[in-house]
Amino acid sequence: MAETRPVYLKLRDVIAAAILDGTYKEGEMLPSVRALAAKEGANPLTVAKAYQGFQNSGLVEVQRGVGMFVAEGAISRLRSDERKNFFENVWPPVVEQMKRIGITPGELLEKVDD
Repeated sequence: MAETRPVYLKLRDVIAAAILDGTYKEGEMLPSVRALAAKEGANPLTVAKAYQGFQNSGLVEVQRGVGMFVAEGAISRLRSDERKNFFENVWPPVVEQMKRIGITPGELLEKVDD
């Protein structure tokens, strides 16, 4: 099944994962639009749109003439949003597939450390 989400949302996921993984810490500057576009092979306008979404939600702060910085509290807010998305959108189909193919929660837990 092909991914049909817009590129700016995919970039948002890349940036969010980097913040959650600690690549970009709270208070640290994010890569410039051009630098991230080059790294990800994306159009700079698309990167700017992804960054704008973070700015609109208060997860990044702009310092004019300097750059964009990860806002204080961004990690906990992102983690909360990602957990909510996981339990509302990702987990239900996984549970259905587990039921369909007979995977028990115990079997799943055994695989966590594999």
